[in-house]
Amino acid sequence: MTPVLEARGLEIAYGNARAVDGVDLEVRQGEIVALVGESGCGKSSLARALVGLVRPTRGEIRHLGTPLDYRRLKEYRRHVQLILQDPGGALNPRQTVHAAVAEGPRLHGLKGDRVTSALARAGLRPPEDYLRRYPHELSGGQQQRVVIAGALALEPSVIVADEPVASLDASVRGEILKLILGLRDELGMSALVVSHDLGLAWNIADRVAVMYLGRIVETGTVEEVLIRPRHPYTRAMLAAASGTATPLQGEPPDPARIPPGCRFHPRCASRTDECGSIDPPVRAGVACHLASLHLTPLEEIS
Repeated sequence: MTPVLEARGLEIAYGNARAVDGVDLEVRQGEIVALVGESGCGKSSLARALVGLVRPTRGEIRHLGTPLDYRRLKEYRRHVQLILQDPGGALNPRQTVHAAVAEGPRLHGLKGDRVTSALARAGLRPPEDYLRRYPHELSGGQQQRVVIAGALALEPSVIVADEPVASLDASVRGEILKLILGLRDELGMSALVVSHDLGLAWNIADRVAVMYLGRIVETGTVEEVLIRPRHPYTRAMLAAASGTATPLQGEPPDPARIPPGCRFHPRCASRTDECGSIDPPVRAGVACHLASLHLTPLEEIS
């Protein structure tokens, strides 16, 4: 089946810095993919490229098999919608909820009242109670639901959510994640969810892609990546998330000075001479010379 959204050989450079460096990634129909990694690894740049906000230096983006035509971005963005981390910043404080949700359909020339149904699908019920409210009259979770409703009003085939719950209280995060899961189950909508939180990936994703210094270094189902991680970077993130001592040392290298060989090798406790000289290709979903040595079940590192 043709992926709903995919990147092939995607590169994004800012001067000498390679924020995204040869990424292949796909999101399939009715699937939630979690893109995880440290701050600065390039995941937000990749997300913005996938919705057409950043034009890649090289490579191709496809929606339902059709390459993205930058002369037709308006049409593309109707089908591929971005949801930002900060709902307060995404909403115009001078617009009512009705105006905010109606703006997308108006810009795209879509007829009919899409606002009330979008608000209801986003969990704001009864929607009539919210139409005349302003953002400052809403909680953070309600603001995020309005942002999601604005995307739903366009009936997209896929949403790209960049840290969609990072700014919300812990009690609200689960509600928003449950909403995204419900949209997948009820509407068959696909999603790429960008996060540094492996717990979020465990709770919401069908597949996980782990990004490090501009590259996808491991990808697979939730069970494959989070229970039997093969890349030492994935293992280190899991160890940190579980509260155990982590072997991960130092800070990520400067993307303008990416080290030769495996880009993770300066921070890897298991590195060999080969790791410092040969860039490992992706094999069976992992880019690591020593992947066969890193098949440790999650319970042994938690």
